[in-house]
Amino acid sequence: VQLQASGGGLVQAGGSLRLSCAHSGRTFSDYVMGWFRQAPGKEREFVAWISRSGGTTDYADSVKGQFTISRDNAKNTVYLQMNSLKPEDTAVYYCAAKYSGYVIKTALGYDYWGQGTLVTVSS
Repeated sequence: VQLQASGGGLVQAGGSLRLSCAHSGRTFSDYVMGWFRQAPGKEREFVAWISRSGGTTDYADSVKGQFTISRDNAKNTVYLQMNSLKPEDTAVYYCAAKYSGYVIKTALGYDYWGQGTLVTVSS
């Protein structure tokens, strides 16, 4: 499985970005997908996950109501819509794919990782 994240960039506080993550190599709909982020000097943290069908999603408390995860199984792509961005959202954002198991909100539960895309929010 290969994951290619894109869509990061520099945005002013209050702005929006949409991240994309293209999945290849295996059947996309077999995988739970997640987004994580890592700010400078901090550990990687969970942001959001979405079930195989897209019918179930969950978010870190810090981004609930602000970020939306979605997927298009026909396009083998997962998205993260980020609105009302704040300087504290600045981080490298990673997409991840999980084939099985019940650990969803920690990085150890995922089998494959994208290379990360940098989001910088200026104040």
